[in-house]
Amino acid sequence: MKSVLPLYNYLQLFRPIPAADWDMIQAALSVRTIKEGTELLREGKIAKEMFFVCKGVLRIVKRTEEGNDIVLFFLKENKFCTILDSFTNNIPAKEGIAAACDTAVIVLTKEQLTGLYEKLPYLKELIGGIVQQALLDKINTRNTYMGQDATTRYRHFLMHQPDIALRVSLSDVASYLGITQQSLSRIRKNFLP
Repeated sequence: MKSVLPLYNYLQLFRPIPAADWDMIQAALSVRTIKEGTELLREGKIAKEMFFVCKGVLRIVKRTEEGNDIVLFFLKENKFCTILDSFTNNIPAKEGIAAACDTAVIVLTKEQLTGLYEKLPYLKELIGGIVQQALLDKINTRNTYMGQDATTRYRHFLMHQPDIALRVSLSDVASYLGITQQSLSRIRKNFLP
């Protein structure tokens, strides 16, 4: 099952995974290809799946009272993605997950993951540690944008997340940076020589 190798290679960075354990893990995985804009989790539903991004970008979104989606975070290759509070506590998600571009993910259901954790206790610690660090990284990334003007936020985004900037829509970038598309267009024009 070549399509799940990115997860194997990623986990191997943190600790060796014995072949017999990997066979067990691999049997619990499925692979899904998602078209840009497709929802993987709708806000208000319970998160029952955890995704590992193999190719592409997922976005975590929050819907406003007016019905507009605000992009809170982008997650690219080699990142786990779920709405953790919903996934862990079996409660409705306060955010949603959608594909920001065509994306391929490895899917683990909560039930499958719980079964793996029972059989391979080290896996819970391993994935839990990775997910916790990712949460801290997301918070730190978001905090760097606070208090900055729109041009500085865009410049910072281009410098620190250029690969995402090249793959997602300008409307998603504007939403993520908390500016209008018109403002982003003006800012982008000022970047040209």
